[in-house]
Amino acid sequence: MKKIQHINAKILTTALAGLMVLTSACSSSGTAATTGTTAAAGSDSSAAETSAATTTEGDSSASTKLSFMIWDANQQPAMEAMAAAYTKEHPDVSIEIQLTAYKGGEYWTKLEAGMAGGNAPDVFWMNTLHVENYVDADMLAPLDDAVKTAGLDLDQDFPAALASMYKINDQMYGIPKDFDTNAVWYNKELFDAKGVAYPEAGWTWDDMVSLAKQLNDPDNGVYGIAAPLDFQTCYYNTVFAAGGWILNEDKTQSGYNDPKTQEGIQIWIDLINEGLSPSLASLTDTSADAMFESGKLAMIWAGSYMTPEYVGNEVIKDKIDLVELPTYDGNEANVINGLGYSVYSGSKNKEAAEAFAAWMGGTEAMKIQGETGVVISARNDAQQYFAASQPSLNLKAYTDKAAIATALPVSKVASEMYDLEANSLKLAYSGELSLADACAQAAEQSDALLAKMNK
Repeated sequence: MKKIQHINAKILTTALAGLMVLTSACSSSGTAATTGTTAAAGSDSSAAETSAATTTEGDSSASTKLSFMIWDANQQPAMEAMAAAYTKEHPDVSIEIQLTAYKGGEYWTKLEAGMAGGNAPDVFWMNTLHVENYVDADMLAPLDDAVKTAGLDLDQDFPAALASMYKINDQMYGIPKDFDTNAVWYNKELFDAKGVAYPEAGWTWDDMVSLAKQLNDPDNGVYGIAAPLDFQTCYYNTVFAAGGWILNEDKTQSGYNDPKTQEGIQIWIDLINEGLSPSLASLTDTSADAMFESGKLAMIWAGSYMTPEYVGNEVIKDKIDLVELPTYDGNEANVINGLGYSVYSGSKNKEAAEAFAAWMGGTEAMKIQGETGVVISARNDAQQYFAASQPSLNLKAYTDKAAIATALPVSKVASEMYDLEANSLKLAYSGELSLADACAQAAEQSDALLAKMNK
């Protein structure tokens, strides 16, 4: 690929649109109505809120110097260990790790500025919301040759749905790094107090509703379950299980008007209407995560990125476990999303950067990352380390579902589309509009946005 001579400002603006209204999908499974939407950023666990920091691995006299930008302080030790392992094998390479805060869009702003000036980091974390726009702006190097040289088999080594999210125009622009799927956490103490048996694998949506009814005690501030307006963690999973859809394959039309899509959303609204979940207004004031962590929620749907927070919470850490999502209408579904390692197309050491990015998709690197227990390593043979990081918990509820998972629907205008969706659906969740009318509104606005994108 030719070296970038200039950046298309219009494409860059589109790539970064909506960042200020987005929060990390992994910061909590909170209410989309509060922030406009949750950011389907992909495993943005504990997004760094610190100032940018730098550390270097390898010999400072090495002939090839690479910069590597990340955003999560919790994952920095793993990235440092991976860089150290790589530079030990490649003593001619040194790697400077740059930690830049995700909060407020700082990470993407710095990345954009570096690309505009021709001095962006050689390697950096990429998410599924941005990859298409950055490819369009000619900012990312295709990694197919590096993948082949490193001996990676994208079809066998990684969940198919995850790998597909970084394949644009039949070329790979990100080496899968990690992923998040969804499961149901439950408070064993609340179950025990009511003499209710814990949920087990193979349960159904109806089973879940039945348990919620037995556990519900709103007079004492305890609810059986929560129905936050959360697309990735909650209702997209049931939309897909019901046979609905959000975005067609060529990304030209939304699926909000499909009755099956609405069926998968309505069942969440029913939880609120039946009093089994707090209202949307209540969940806006106090998030579902906060309720669960204070012992006021018997069950919660949560992404794998919430594991470190839950197990570190002194109130609930010894009282909780998790189980796979319930089936709906006989079908199981799970939304997958995740990060990738991308390479700046204008890198002065592009070949070395590509080799390092591809190495991080290998067995050794994925083992180092996985053993930290912070995220699920993307490689199929490394997911076991996350599951083993907390032996007392059934973390396989997350890792065992990667093979059947559906990729989070993304497009060049995903952030705007999620925002329109949330603004419409909150009217249905609060009872101000019927779901059919709310979905009609979301469809009209989203289809117009998609048509504009595809001009």
